[in-house]
Amino acid sequence: MQELSAELLLSAYAQGVFPMSESRDDPALFWVDPQMRGVLPLDGFRISRSLAKTLRRGHFKVTFDTAFARVVAGCADRDETWINATIFDLYAQLHDQGDAHSVEVWQDGNLVGGAYGVALGAAFFGESMFSLATDASKVALAYLVDRLRRGGFMLCDTQFITPHLASLGAVEISRATYHAQLVRALACPASFNQDPDVPCAQDVIQRNAQTS
Repeated sequence: MQELSAELLLSAYAQGVFPMSESRDDPALFWVDPQMRGVLPLDGFRISRSLAKTLRRGHFKVTFDTAFARVVAGCADRDETWINATIFDLYAQLHDQGDAHSVEVWQDGNLVGGAYGVALGAAFFGESMFSLATDASKVALAYLVDRLRRGGFMLCDTQFITPHLASLGAVEISRATYHAQLVRALACPASFNQDPDVPCAQDVIQRNAQTS
């Protein structure tokens, strides 16, 4: 059996599969290629009136790639998680080599939300997110989608769909449709850090309104 590495992980993403573990204490991993795949159309993200109001209040500060390990740890800090030590280490390696990224949401100097994932070609594979304050994960996704759109990404994979993601515009597509979209996205260039500046909330709201 081939040893799991950051390079093998990227190869798996390019083939449409991703790893999971049964629990944080289970050292084994298994590969997943769901029959129905969750995706978040980058031109269909929904910023509700209440979320727009939260963004305009300015209670949160948003950064990118400043606390990757802490975001992954925040995502794993729940009763049941598929993020074990192997997954944690592999994504840290991907981040170190510039293939994995995080968005962080801060309030009063404390990390209260965030999301992380892997970028490959014009595809972004969202792995997980967490929230310790009302709307923090929604703010993270709003800024993440805006950055992906500005960087030329075509596909935002959420793996599965939840009521929370569906409320923000995520949809389910078939495995065949997903793989077709993935092939197209991998053939195109994109840059997560094309514009490294963090935009103001009003710009995020306006750009979303123009495309949704």
